[in-house]
Amino acid sequence: MKYAAIKNFYNGEFHESSAETLDVTSPLDGNHLSTVPLSSKSELDKAVESAKSAFDGWSNTTIKDRVQVFFRYRYLLEKYADELTELVTEENGKTLDEARAEIDKSIELTEFAVSLPQLVAGEILEVSRGVECRTEHFPLGVVASIAPFNFPFMVPNWTMPNALALGNTMVMKPSEVVPLSAQRMAEILKEAGLPDGVFNVVNGGKEVVEGICEHEDIDAVSFVGSTKVAKIVYKAATSNLKRCVALGGAKNHLIVLPDANPTMTAENVTASMSGCAGQRCMAASAMVAVGEMNGIIDRVCEEARKVVPGKNLGAVISKEAKERIEGYITQAEKDGAKILVDGRGATVDGKEGGTYVGPTVIDYVKPDMSVATEEIFGPVISIMRTDTVDEAIEIENANPYGNASSVYTDNGGMARYVMERASAGMVGVNIGVPVPREPFSFGGWNESRFGANDITGKSSIEFWTKLKKTTTKWNPEAGINWMS
Repeated sequence: MKYAAIKNFYNGEFHESSAETLDVTSPLDGNHLSTVPLSSKSELDKAVESAKSAFDGWSNTTIKDRVQVFFRYRYLLEKYADELTELVTEENGKTLDEARAEIDKSIELTEFAVSLPQLVAGEILEVSRGVECRTEHFPLGVVASIAPFNFPFMVPNWTMPNALALGNTMVMKPSEVVPLSAQRMAEILKEAGLPDGVFNVVNGGKEVVEGICEHEDIDAVSFVGSTKVAKIVYKAATSNLKRCVALGGAKNHLIVLPDANPTMTAENVTASMSGCAGQRCMAASAMVAVGEMNGIIDRVCEEARKVVPGKNLGAVISKEAKERIEGYITQAEKDGAKILVDGRGATVDGKEGGTYVGPTVIDYVKPDMSVATEEIFGPVISIMRTDTVDEAIEIENANPYGNASSVYTDNGGMARYVMERASAGMVGVNIGVPVPREPFSFGGWNESRFGANDITGKSSIEFWTKLKKTTTKWNPEAGINWMS
């Protein structure tokens, strides 16, 4: 195998595990990269104890001093950007450009974290003569972050810089499918001067997730993954009296109106559908075409045929994922939909062991078909046709998810009409992937998110801290009233 066996990280050191291991395989070519342990709850206990022991010292360090670590961390991300890009590509299957964008986004997230001293300054007000009230943000304690496979470096950086800069200590559980990035992150944080025990990594599967949700010394849990598991994690964590935000899946609809710019729309729809091989919760997986739309649909097909597996389209994460995605396409065909561009059976010369699905465009999809209602998580766009914008909005609102929705139009009034009615937490106008940039936070509605606040941007401050209110009185000569 190319890399040494993955280890857990706590007390500032890597520790071998005696647990059963899984092989880590590259989706690009099927090559064996490493092995990852399926750690036990007892190993989680060691990481939590490490974080707990480090909490007092770290939380009592001023936030101005804490963020100095992240100034250095940001510098190191730039220094190691090429290496990290290749690592993400190898373990996840992204193209190099997509992996580099993931590292660049991690840098942006870190830049927001170093701005936190300017954002968490408390408020103070004289509420009565000689009586002052003030607010201060305090860290929660030990927090945990459970990350998915599709963004092995960026999603951990959604949580880690903010949570730690605000004074918490953390246990990270990366996806067991892509554990290499989190291990490298731990090394870089140590190089940046992060004190031992502040950041810890425990690898594993279901047992570790259950242990995190149950552990009495963990105060908050963040999760990113499928809606099915997000519900389980949210219920388990909150039933154990923990603060939790669990981000789930999506079925994002792009509503295309007759006056949409044909070239921009076709390019945007294709990029949104096929970027990161469709393995992102902001990917467009459904297009609702309002009115006569054959010209734009033909252009979408032209653009889709320019997306070539192994060239500008990465691999899907596993053989199982490839089979599942292709199964959806086959079922749509059986149900009466028309396959305009067919990505089934894709292979890449010299990488026959890789797991690729080509871009796929499916037309005449009915709203009750599985490709219209379920999250496919692959480079597949399902096209539904309607006569009116209200019918399109009805289709969008009927789906149980609520991560993102976009409208393509040159009419500002119609754009506002859709924006106000789309049941989604993130809405775009002529943008296929309406991801908010810092300081705006990432977060969907409905079954795409469970819990209050967000784990990124300004909203994350409320999630990762608790608010203390202090009232003081310094004038004994003042009369006694209800404020006394």
